[in-house]
Amino acid sequence: MHAKPSAGTQDGVTLAMSESRRRAAAPEIQGTKVPRHIAIIMDGNGRWARERHRPRFFGHKAGVETVRVIVRACAELGVEVLTLFAFSSENWRRPKDEVGLLMGLFKSALDQEVRKLHRNNIRLRVIGDREGFGAGLRKRIAAAEALTCGNTALELVIAANYGGRWDIARAARAVARRVEAGELPAEQVTADLIEQHLALSDLPAPDLFIRTGGEQRISNFLLWQLAYTEFYFTDTLWPEFGRADLDHALASYATRQRRFGRTGEQVNESARSA
Repeated sequence: MHAKPSAGTQDGVTLAMSESRRRAAAPEIQGTKVPRHIAIIMDGNGRWARERHRPRFFGHKAGVETVRVIVRACAELGVEVLTLFAFSSENWRRPKDEVGLLMGLFKSALDQEVRKLHRNNIRLRVIGDREGFGAGLRKRIAAAEALTCGNTALELVIAANYGGRWDIARAARAVARRVEAGELPAEQVTADLIEQHLALSDLPAPDLFIRTGGEQRISNFLLWQLAYTEFYFTDTLWPEFGRADLDHALASYATRQRRFGRTGEQVNESARSA
């Protein structure tokens, strides 16, 4: 795990330190093995707004600009999948006005960004319990996924009304139905079988998990999928998280030895014989 101090301030959605200067301060990552799949909890929007004596929603709007920056960077770097935790199943507990504004922001982001994603060959997918959304939002999500389904440059996954426990329980129910119907003996229920029914079953598991905002927990996000993921925590609030911050996370990831239960010696020997 890694943490670093908060990076600069931002006025509106414009970085106080220019992006070119911030990138110059970042570690060199050219030639570094890039993660296939990056998952991010975008934390700190509300605190960023509060520091500026603005309503929390001001921070959420600023966070959308950061999403644009990070999506663009991941596409340029050759990342295959970027999963962003936009709205958890627990976030319905927030004040009603804030939830309503977040749903409105989700709709407007779909309206304004999907065609840009499509022009840049980026596929959009939304995971989570859509039954919690209104009909208009569900229709927008389905249209966005249909428009971009053939794109191949980057898969952008938005986790909305999503929870890791919900994901695992849904997969368990699907397997239980097969057992109940007599299609499958209980003895054949394996971890691999359950995984086939999870939300991201057709994608590689995240290699790198990033959480901004200083908290060091995964908050019911991709509980199954993060089993062997490398974690990177930063104090930087999401509206301030830029390309240089992503480069720092990737540089940290490059120092990790991913063992997947093996010893370091086994990993080294496998690398030498490859």
